Amino acid sequence: MSRAEWESLCDGCARCCLIKLEDEETEALHYTGVACRYLDRKQCNCSVYNERTKLVPDCLELSIDNVDQLYWMPQSCAYRLLAEGGTLPEWHPLVSGKQTSVHEAGIDICGFAISEDEVESEDDLEAYIID
Repeated sequence: MSRAEWESLCDGCARCCLIKLEDEETEALHYTGVACRYLDRKQCNCSVYNERTKLVPDCLELSIDNVDQLYWMPQSCAYRLLAEGGTLPEWHPLVSGKQTSVHEAGIDICGFAISEDEVESEDDLEAYIID
């Protein structure tokens, strides 16, 4: 798969840009409604995409070699779906033929997520846990 083909698997939902909290006792993963400061919440994409792993040490570059190990990726993520032997959903742009289908299906986080810059302290992140 070429780099362009690999990148086209991303549906642009930006769910991977949400800050996640892991319960140390149960190892349960909880998504918050707080997104990385570099997420352009209007366009639903990273404003520093080519520099993201340098600017945000926790931001990982997905590859065919590590995608099956990234349990924190959203269940709807194309990379995760394909790694687990699934298929792309009908709202995925590669299936629908429309980039807007992700937003129309209510899959993206644009419009509800806030920036981590709006949260006073990391200790406050628990208040932003979403279902």
